[in-house]
This record gives sequence, structure tokens and C-alpha cells, in this order.
Amino acid sequence: MLIESRGLILRALQLSLRKKIAAAAEGKERSPRSHLVLSRDAKLSAIRWACVLVPGLAIYFAPIEALTPNQRHLLAFFTSTIIALVVRPIPMTVSVLVSMTLLALTGTLSPAEALSGFATPTVWLIFSAFIYAYAVTQTQLGLRIAYFFISRFGSTSLSLGYSLALSNLVLATVVPSDTGRGGGVMAPLVRNISHVLGSDPGPTAQRIGAYLTLVAFHTNYAASAMFLTSMVANPLIAEFARQIAGVNLSWAHWALASSVPGLCTFTLVPWLIHHLCPPQMKETEHARAFARLKLKEMGPMTRTQGTLLFVLTAVIVAWITQPLHGVSTVVIALSGLCTLLLLRVLTWEEVAGHTKAWDAVVWFAPLLMMASQLSERGVIDVVFGAAFDRLEGWPWAFAFAALAVSYLYAHYGFASMTAHASALYPGFLGAALVAGVPGGLAAWALAFLSSLNAGITHYGTGSAPIYFAPGYVSQDLWWLVGLIVSILNLGIWLGIGPIWWEAMGLW
Repeated sequence: MLIESRGLILRALQLSLRKKIAAAAEGKERSPRSHLVLSRDAKLSAIRWACVLVPGLAIYFAPIEALTPNQRHLLAFFTSTIIALVVRPIPMTVSVLVSMTLLALTGTLSPAEALSGFATPTVWLIFSAFIYAYAVTQTQLGLRIAYFFISRFGSTSLSLGYSLALSNLVLATVVPSDTGRGGGVMAPLVRNISHVLGSDPGPTAQRIGAYLTLVAFHTNYAASAMFLTSMVANPLIAEFARQIAGVNLSWAHWALASSVPGLCTFTLVPWLIHHLCPPQMKETEHARAFARLKLKEMGPMTRTQGTLLFVLTAVIVAWITQPLHGVSTVVIALSGLCTLLLLRVLTWEEVAGHTKAWDAVVWFAPLLMMASQLSERGVIDVVFGAAFDRLEGWPWAFAFAALAVSYLYAHYGFASMTAHASALYPGFLGAALVAGVPGGLAAWALAFLSSLNAGITHYGTGSAPIYFAPGYVSQDLWWLVGLIVSILNLGIWLGIGPIWWEAMGLW
């Protein structure tokens, strides 16, 4: 027995030793690789930080005759902040929070001025919109709306495409994110419908899945252009327009200004894609049956869904009639939010735990503050007047066309509509004003193009990778369709748009 126990102990020690040797050998093999990964990550981080710090420090310390030291310092922090939003060496909110703090620490702004962005009503409009989107998703009201339209109008491939477009348009009234609409509601819905109709990535993609994917995507970001609250950067753009050009982009004006060109886009884009990427399947009665089945499984509208629908409808009506009663847009939004809390459609714990909503408050507020200070201290007039002086002498119509087209296709270098608008909208709007373009025309056109630019690539907005990832559409086809649709949108929004806006008295 003693000998047997010793044998067991010996074998256990040998096994333990072998494991240690194998682990050490494995560590030696992996060590160089891990060092390479760390080194690669460190180099990339260093490059990103260099992109952020070098321009900012150069502006901060280099004497610029046209700017006072205070103006130069403010511009330096704003420039580095915008670059940080694009290259992201650290999370976006951290970048903006650090910049706001440094503005106060360096004496560039007083503490009250540095924190003034949190008193801007636009910030709380954005917050309310995020909470509405959360409620629509959590209660499945968004899915119910989409299934409803498909069950009613999805009998052919073309009508099914229009059903998806209409679903996007309706959801855009209350969901302020194309990623939320696309990733949370529409993209999974498109994937399921395509599968039910026998179309999966690969040989059967052209059956109908590719067409539905492209239509859902291109009408998703187009819906972002339709309402002040349908894309997270739209309220930011409205604030820029007010500060730089003195133009009021209210909710009602935005909806009315986008209505005619938007209707043209929603009418023509599904039809155009039907010809660019024709589905092999023409009859889609299966999709209607699928939607009806899903609605049956969901059962009748719940009390929570009904209450949410009523409150959201009341908020939208109040926004539309705002010129009649005079209650501000943000007060209406907060009133709706409070109603949802009082009626227990949402709990405060859910609102408090919505990190994306609070994250938006923290990074939008300082950004709005910096934009406001740049305008108030005359920095925008000086910088953009010099940067776009080559447009001097051009007829303003040609200058406007050049700026608008450049603004849209600059999005090849961006992966976010918000980053694009934050970085370029103030500069391009300022350049348009310097070139003699009427302020209202420039503000409205660039505002709408800030959403319409997202369709040219498969990475141009948060929803693009979600639609692209399943593999229904190749990258070449995606880019080709995106380019053609962008040309159509330019023709609509810069052709019909200005005529409609002038008729409305917006410029």
C-alpha cells in the first residue's frame, strides 16, 4: 500500500512538472507574438496621439497675426478635440471632457464659460430623444410598426422595398439614431424576411436579400435627414446654424423643409435600386404572411405600447404646432419624458442606466460650448475667411455647389455622421457665408447633406457595417450603388430643395 501511494505521488509530481514545462514553452512561443501585438498597438496609439496633439500645440504656440492669443488657444483646443473625435485615441466623451477641463485650467475660458454647454437646451433635447429610442426598442413598438407596414404592403419585391422605406421614415420620428433603427430594428428584420423568402448570403443573395438590404440601408440614413430628432447630430447642426449663420432650424421647419425633397428620395431610391440590383423574386406574399405571423405572435398592442404610442404622437404634434403655442421644443420633449416616467412606461432606473444617453450629454455639451465660444469671439470669421479665400470672386451659386459636393464626398474619410458634422459643418457653413451664399440656403443644404453623405461606403455610419456584414452585397456593388444614389440625392436636394426652401421663405 505504501509503495502504491508513493507511485501515485510520483506520477502526480511528474504530471505537474510536465504541465509546467509545457506552459513555459507555450509562454515562450507566445511571448514574441504578444510583444509584437503590444508594440503594434503602442505604435498605433502613438500615431493617433500625434495626430491629436501636434496640430493643437502648433496652433497654441505659433503666433498667428490675425488671432489674439486667447482666440488662438481656443482654436487649438477645438482643433485637437475634433481630430480626437475622428481618430479616437481615447473614448470620445473623455476627449471632450479633457478639453473642457483644460480650457478652464489654462484660463482660456472661465469655469462658468467652460461649463455653459450643459445649460444649452439642445443637449437635453438629444437626451430625451435617446430615451424615446430606448422605449421604442424595449417595448417592441418599433418592430410592431415595421411588421404592420410589411403585412399591408409587401406583396411584391418593389412594394416590400417601399414598406421598409416607410417603416424607416416612421421610426425616424422617434428614434434619433440610424444605428438604433438599422441595428436594433430594421437590419434583423430584413435578415429574417430574406431568409423566409429563401434568400441567404451566397448563391441566393440576388433572389431578394441584396435588394432588401440596399433599400433598407439607403432609406435608413435618408430618414436621418427628415427630422431634427432623427439623427443624433441634427440638433448639434441646428445649434451651429444658429450661432454661425443666425438661422433657426426648428423641428417644424426641419420637417417641412425636408418634406418635398425627402418624398422624392423615398419615392425614387427603392425604384432605382430595383433597377441597379434587380431581385429575382418579384412576388413576395411570403413576406406578408411572415409579418402577419409575427404580429399574431406579439398579440394585441400592450398597455405599455399603447401609452408610449400616444405620448410620442402627442410630442410630435406639439413639435409641429410649436409656433402656435410657443412652448420650446426641448420643454415639449422633457414633458413627454416625464409623462412616460409618471405612467411607468419607463422607470427611473432604466433612464439612469442608459449610458449612451448620458454619454451624449457629457460630450455634446462641451462641444456646443466650444462652437459657441468660437463664434462669439470671432474665430470662425477669421479662420474660415482665410481658409476658403480661393472662392473669392466666384459667383455664389458656383461656390455653393462646389462646397456642397465637397462636403458630401469628404465623407469617404469618415466613419460617423456625427464626427463629420462636428468637424466640417461649421467650417463649410462659414466658407459659404464668406462666399456670399445666403445663410439659410447654406445652413439647410449642409444640414441635410450631413445625413445623405452616409450612403457612399460600407463604413460611413454605424448602421452600414450592420447591413453589410451578412454578405448579401459585395463591396464593389455597395460602393457603386452608393455613388449612384448619392448623385441622385445631390440632384434632388440641391435641385428641388432650394426651390422648395425659397418658396417656404427659408432663404
